[in-house]
Amino acid sequence: MFTGIIEAVGRIQSMQPRGGDVRVYVKTGKLDLADVKLGDSIAVNGVCLTAVELPGDGFWADVSQETIRRTAFTTLKEGSRVNLEKALTPASRLGGHLVSGHVDGVGKVLSMHEDARSWHFRIEAPAALAKYIAEKGSITVDGTSLTVNAVDGAVFHLNIVPHTLQETIMGDYRSGHPVNLEVDVIARYLERLLLGDKAAEPGAGDGGLSLAFLAENGYLKS
Repeated sequence: MFTGIIEAVGRIQSMQPRGGDVRVYVKTGKLDLADVKLGDSIAVNGVCLTAVELPGDGFWADVSQETIRRTAFTTLKEGSRVNLEKALTPASRLGGHLVSGHVDGVGKVLSMHEDARSWHFRIEAPAALAKYIAEKGSITVDGTSLTVNAVDGAVFHLNIVPHTLQETIMGDYRSGHPVNLEVDVIARYLERLLLGDKAAEPGAGDGGLSLAFLAENGYLKS
C-alpha cells in the first residue's frame, strides 16, 4: 500500500525485453533506498513494482504483460521521468489516501492553464471509471494523491499547487499526455459490497450497479 505522496522523481535508465515482458531499471534520484530490500514494493507512476535487484542508485523490476496492457507504461522510454514512492509502513504518515498501486485505467490530459499561482488541469478518465470519481473525492494520477475539484461526465478537474508541480512529473504534462489512474479503493469495495450474495454469481457486477438493481434489492425507496 502507498499514500500517493510522491517521495522523489526518478528516471527510466534501461528497458530490456525479457520473454514477452520487460525488465526495467529505474534510477531513483533522491529516494532513500537504505531501508529497501529485495522483494520490496516501489510505486513507479502509480504502478506497484517489486525490486528484484538493487545496484545502489536505483532498482530493477519486472513489468508483466498485464501491467503493460493496463497502464501507460508503453509510453515510457529510456530517460523518461517517473514519480516514485516506497510502500508505506505502520509508522508512515498517511498524508494522501490509501493507494494500492493497482492502476484502474489510463486517462488523458485534456488541458491545463495557470490559475493564480496554481495550475488547473482537465483530465478525461475512461468511461467505466467515471462513476467512481466524485467532487472533493480522492484520485491517484501517476501515483500522486489528488483532490477532485469538479466532475463533468468522465472529465475531472484538478488544482495543482506549485509544490506538487515541482516535486512530481506533472510539470511535464501536455495536452494528450496519457496518465495512470487509480480510483478510491473504498468506492470499488462499496460497489462490490452492495451486490451482496449476487457477487458470487458469474458475471455479477460486470455492468456495474444500476438504479434498477438498487431498487430491486431494497436500496431505494419507491
